[in-house]
Parts: sequence; C-alpha cells; structure tokens
Amino acid sequence: MAKENVAAAPETLGEAMNRTELFFEKNGRTVVYVFLALLVVAALVFGYRSLVVAPRAEKAAAMIAEAQYRFEAETPDYALALEGDANGAGFLEVIAKYGSTPAGNLAKHYAGICYLHEGDLEKAAEYLAKFSPVKGLPGAIVNAQNYGLRGDVAVEQQDYARAVKFYEKAVAAADNNLTAPMYLRKAGLAEQAAGNTEKARALFERILSDYPASMDARDAEKLIGTLK
Repeated sequence: MAKENVAAAPETLGEAMNRTELFFEKNGRTVVYVFLALLVVAALVFGYRSLVVAPRAEKAAAMIAEAQYRFEAETPDYALALEGDANGAGFLEVIAKYGSTPAGNLAKHYAGICYLHEGDLEKAAEYLAKFSPVKGLPGAIVNAQNYGLRGDVAVEQQDYARAVKFYEKAVAAADNNLTAPMYLRKAGLAEQAAGNTEKARALFERILSDYPASMDARDAEKLIGTLK
C-alpha cells in the first residue's frame, strides 16, 4: 500500500531537540549530583566501594562538571564539551577514564546529545546506545530521554518503525503526564509519516484517554483531525 501524504510531518531533529531535550540540558548537573549521592550512600554499606568505587565516582563527577559547563553555557560549544581542552575535560575523556562510573555512563548520554547538535547522526546514535539505563529517579527521566533521542535520530533517518519502538520505550521508562504523552505524540507522528493512519490515530487517542490534562492532549485532538 502506497504511503499517504500527511498534513502533519514528523518533527525535524532540531524541533525535537528544542521541544524535548531542554529539561535535561538545564538539569543535567543535578542528575549527576543525585547519582553521586546515591553512590556515596552505597559506599557506606560496602567497604570496597568506599575505598575504590566512591573515589573514582567523585573524580568522574568533578571531571564531567567541566564538560557540563561548556555544554550548559549561554552559547554552548558542543565540540569543546566533547573534546575538552587544556582548561578542562570533555565528555569523551570522562568516558575514556571513568566510563564504568555513574558520571561516565551519563557522559555517554551527553556525548550523544553533543553529536546531535553537531549533526553527526551516526555518532549520536552510537553514544546514545552506549548509555546504560539506571534505576530510580531521576534515572527514569534520563532513560526516557535517551530512548526519545534515539527515536528522534531514527525519524531524521526516516526509519519510522524503529523510531516508534524507541518512543514506546520512552513512554514505558517514565510514565508521567509530562514526558509520556510527548513521546506518544512523537510515535503517532512517526506512524503518520509512514502512512500508518490507524496506528497514528490509536496513539493520539491514547494521549486523550490516558493523559487528558497534559499539554499534548490539545495537540492530539488537532492531529486526529488531520488524519484521513
């Protein structure tokens, strides 16, 4: 069956970044500190972690803060945040030296975002995939964002079926009124772009039924009206 022309095209990568990823860019440092605090608590229970793991995590957190400063600047320098310089480490150095720590894991996610901003989809997909999902909050939000970003990359590559799978994982990772309906909308747009009208309708209707008070509910009503 030939694909239909749709009234609502899927978001471009730039639009997806603007609508979806600002939360993390503004709050990433808090996420690192929470991860570190959890690790220190665990270190109090396990002697080995107190002597070995916690110090490495602290060094990694200090190093990633340098890269975050460049990442979160008013005029971000994503290449510098990745590579670092004589004045501070970049995310890639954090990964190379402390990739097994919570901060090192988070640096993989950050590196993927930087590559997205640099327009390197292959590297973005590679580093986003290296990130290992974490338990609890704020980990669930980061996990959801990671899956969502991977969906955004797939949309940009016009691999809509793959994008939908990532968006569905993002919904499951953090089922709340803010991010879940947003990723359902993205999944619906991807299905619509692929010509799967009824699947798109079902996803938009799910926003209305499961998240009626969300900001995306109003968009869902409009999007349903564009379906034929």
